[in-house]
Amino acid sequence: MTLIDSALPYAELLERIRSTVPRDTPIHLVGGAVRDLLLQRPSHDLDFTLPKDAIRLSRKIAKSLGAPFFPIDRERDTGRIILTECSQQPDRDGNRLILDFASYRGKDLESDLRDRDFTINAIAINLDRPGSLFDPLGGAKDLKDGIIRACSDTAFDSDPIRILRCVRLAIEFEFRIQKETRKQIDKALPKLSFVSTERMRDELFRILEGPKPFSALRSLEAMRALDYVLPELSTLRGVDQSAPHIDNLWEHTFHTGLELTHVLNVLAIKPDPSLSANWRMGFIALKLGRFRCQLHEHLATRLNPERSIPSLLMLAALYHDVGKPGTQVFQEERIRFLKHELVGASMVAERGRKLHLSNSEIERLRVIVKNHMRPNHLANDKTPPSRRSIYRFFRDCDAAGVDICLLFLADTLATYGPTLPEEIWMKHLDVVSALFEAWWENREREISPPKLIDGDQLMQVYQIEPGPKLGRLLEAIRESQAAGELQAYDDALEFAHTWLENH
Repeated sequence: MTLIDSALPYAELLERIRSTVPRDTPIHLVGGAVRDLLLQRPSHDLDFTLPKDAIRLSRKIAKSLGAPFFPIDRERDTGRIILTECSQQPDRDGNRLILDFASYRGKDLESDLRDRDFTINAIAINLDRPGSLFDPLGGAKDLKDGIIRACSDTAFDSDPIRILRCVRLAIEFEFRIQKETRKQIDKALPKLSFVSTERMRDELFRILEGPKPFSALRSLEAMRALDYVLPELSTLRGVDQSAPHIDNLWEHTFHTGLELTHVLNVLAIKPDPSLSANWRMGFIALKLGRFRCQLHEHLATRLNPERSIPSLLMLAALYHDVGKPGTQVFQEERIRFLKHELVGASMVAERGRKLHLSNSEIERLRVIVKNHMRPNHLANDKTPPSRRSIYRFFRDCDAAGVDICLLFLADTLATYGPTLPEEIWMKHLDVVSALFEAWWENREREISPPKLIDGDQLMQVYQIEPGPKLGRLLEAIRESQAAGELQAYDDALEFAHTWLENH
């Protein structure tokens, strides 16, 4: 692993930063960006360290770059610059690039690096000499050997959130955690209780956005750390389910998440070709592949700049059956979970509030969990979904309906496993195809038809007072229009006349 100056990513940006900082002030690129550079991976977060005055100098650099600046930690003298495609940054692909500048944690650069989390993140590059490394803890060798090793004996005691980060990095890079580091984690586990909500949330969502989120969650479970992160999930352990479920509730939840990653991968713009060798995934590609571009745009939208739709969907998958333990009943030699989706919707919304998610994110989670059974109900009908049922689904779920369809497919795969009958899988894919077709290809006709009549017109013709009754009438007209039963203004008037006679 050698650095070649001409191949250094962000070379022009780094030169502009170096030229803005006084020549007698050393500035180093540190942390994950150096690690990713050595691994030849892209990095969207660049961390820099200076002896002092980091906020003042980073404000000066932001002005030079014409980019927004934020002092994110005055106590630790840390400033942040956010570059976008509009920020005179030629090395980017249009996504955000975050630049953090911090003063030394300690008396010098080596003290700063020894105070960091893992040796692979404790390597520095001097911007004056970008072809050489400062690596006092042997992080480059650990990278080569595929080892996650703590920088010090107190790494987890001083910052317990590093437990989650350790697991995330080990899964992401397919590294092994050093034995002594594992012992340190075991000792520090109880201190996770004192980690701030925001930091726990941010590390959790980094895991959920990773390439193998449920492998990471499994590792956290094996370390007994998951209960500190998502405590409601502990109630799923040991809860049995009747056929066709092949797993208990705990295993089913994790299998659903794993299958969800497969579904998302096979429907990606650049799908994993190995997945299509599986007949179930092959049929997903065959039946739903034409919606790849629309799905890509849907999943790329953000309800919050810091978190993605796929990560929210992963969290919803973890909580989709969380209401089952509290609703379990035994009827006719079967285990049932009556209205578990309503209980689960309340529980996931409460977890969202505790994680300090935005209102729109909480609502998205709530809608997904509350309605995750609806595509299954449509699939159980003997006939294909009607236009009326499709309209009602998206009326209640809106864009979350797309997420629900993806979760529905994953849930089906996890429910049946290798026992999944082909005819059931085809029926489920046909239902999702009909819903996607309505959402993306026939929305104006089947989901959001143009108004045939408005409330003022109805009040004038039928002398109706404003209020809930008028609202119900307008919705009934809209639903019948979406179902293809009303075509014009006169049809809406006639429908309203009949409706009012019966209400």
